[in-house]
Amino acid sequence: MIFRKANFGRFAVLILLVLVSGSRAQQTPGPGAKPATVMPDVIGVPAAAQPSEHFDADAATEAYLGQIPASTRSRSDAYFEGGYWLILWDFLYGAAIYLFLLHFGWSAAMRNFAERTTRFKPLQTFIYWTEFLVVTTILGAPLALYEGYFRERQYGLATQTLLPWLGDQLIILLVNVVLGGVVSMVLLVVVRRLPRTWWIWGAGVSVIFLIFFIMIAPVFIFPLLNKYTVLEDPKITQPILSLARANGIPAQKVYQMDASRQTTRMSANVSGYGQTMRITLNDNLLRRGSPEEIQAVMGHEMGHYVLHHIAKDILYFAVVIVIFFALLRWSLDRALVRWREHWKIRGIGDTAVFPLVFLVGSLCGFVYTPFFNTHIRTNEHEADMYGLNASRQPDGFAQAAIHLGEYRKMSPSPVEEWIFFDHPSGRNRIHDAMRWKAENLQMFAPKADR
Repeated sequence: MIFRKANFGRFAVLILLVLVSGSRAQQTPGPGAKPATVMPDVIGVPAAAQPSEHFDADAATEAYLGQIPASTRSRSDAYFEGGYWLILWDFLYGAAIYLFLLHFGWSAAMRNFAERTTRFKPLQTFIYWTEFLVVTTILGAPLALYEGYFRERQYGLATQTLLPWLGDQLIILLVNVVLGGVVSMVLLVVVRRLPRTWWIWGAGVSVIFLIFFIMIAPVFIFPLLNKYTVLEDPKITQPILSLARANGIPAQKVYQMDASRQTTRMSANVSGYGQTMRITLNDNLLRRGSPEEIQAVMGHEMGHYVLHHIAKDILYFAVVIVIFFALLRWSLDRALVRWREHWKIRGIGDTAVFPLVFLVGSLCGFVYTPFFNTHIRTNEHEADMYGLNASRQPDGFAQAAIHLGEYRKMSPSPVEEWIFFDHPSGRNRIHDAMRWKAENLQMFAPKADR
């Protein structure tokens, strides 16, 4: 969604049983360093963006971009560009861990331990999954600590100290132990009972679990990490609920989330499906965003709902999952013919094959990155345009794009944007808003037309 930083796979066990690290970033001034100037909380409308007979979308865009302090822009560019390299390091580091578990027999040893613990095969799978997740989490801790904690604090984006951050990671680990364990047990049953067509049925099971996760996450998963409370301020809720009703969204309440305990990022979403649908704003957006900015953001988020992006994404990723499972079958068959004896893997139905599954999945995810980003970016652009038409707050939308510029590069090259951006760039979003304003100028300056 518009304000949620993409992390499209680190814990996506429900989709493909594959950990695919998302993009993050890297280097800048040392810990504790602060920029010379700070991005303002509430961003005003520059003179060139004011409605007039000579309003120009390009000039208005440059005027908005000119409000970003040079130090802030340099800092966010460094942060975002560093993420390009971290996509590579995440893939290589994860691949090294999976190969280590296979080559040195750790995976086979974990399987043997699970088999000594119980004779019930589904429970053996769950025990192995728990071992696998704990071991890979420990081995991956150095990069995860740098990427998720130290680097975020280095750039001033994190508000947690180490112990609370580790507590959140423990919660995520436990959730993945339970949910990933259930998925693993079901998939292994499918593989063992349908050895010839397991990849087709396995893809179907994965899609079902994906839908299930989307349904339960807003109510049962997300509240494990953050506190959700009903927002009572009518100055905020009435325009949002009015916008929801006008666009056919059956929302009765607006929720706020205490994201400030973890991050300085601003975010909002319309999540869930059916009875679990929720409109949520995080407290950073409520604290820093202008009323126009909040309405623009919510118009965007409602666009995802009205345009049925969740349902369309399910269909899209169902196809992706089927293709992945077909590639997985082809890869496992050939890899096991060559290395099964060395790795002590008995076959595709052996739990010891998990590191190989994740290795193949990581490689597929790495290659798929620009195509994944393009799909998501297309949805985001559609929601942008819907949100502009629904909220009629182009300046609020431009202000939101500038706030995103605290940790996203505002003006990438076209190739850069295609490969690495899962949202339209800040410059393009502001220009879209100003072009919309230019075409609807009579809404903002009725007197100028008399």
